[in-house]
Amino acid sequence: MSFPIPPAESSVDPAGSTGSAGSTGAAGHARSRSQRGAVLPSPVVILTVVAVALAAVAFVLTRDPEPTERDISATTAAATPTPTQTETATAEPTQSAKPKPKPVVRSKQSVVVFNNTRITGLAKRVSTKVTEAGWKVVAADNWYGTVPATTVYYPKGKKAAARQLALDLGVARIKPSDPSSDMSSTSLTLILTGDL
Repeated sequence: MSFPIPPAESSVDPAGSTGSAGSTGAAGHARSRSQRGAVLPSPVVILTVVAVALAAVAFVLTRDPEPTERDISATTAAATPTPTQTETATAEPTQSAKPKPKPVVRSKQSVVVFNNTRITGLAKRVSTKVTEAGWKVVAADNWYGTVPATTVYYPKGKKAAARQLALDLGVARIKPSDPSSDMSSTSLTLILTGDL
């Protein structure tokens, strides 16, 4: 004799899905949807979030400060002359303009030549060169003292002549004469520390 099997009762869970009322969990207890388990984030996700947060903090701490703006209007205004300044400058010549120096007349400039080396006859030989260049040599002798390099020394008011003599002879050094030494107070003094 066979017995009819009653249909299984169905139940509806809160999500609306149907399932059998007699289903059991692994422990043999009926399981409902209200007993959901908590899903923890994986360690990779946690490390990624921490890395992004640290990168944001590092960006904020290491970025350059905002560039400061300079007010250049005052500088531009000072550099741009006003019409009144231009008119004044053209109307009146400034007194600070130096007059053009007179050309050096070599034949009117006297030169004293000193030998500060152990080369015999150097002062006489260079005196000939100075004379051939148009200068007036008034004396040639030996210099007893220490001079760092061949130098043209000039008395007051003769700097232009000293420059010209140095240029003619290829001497790189000119200096004012020393009044406490044997240098002439009226003539250019050429002290030689080597051959020219």
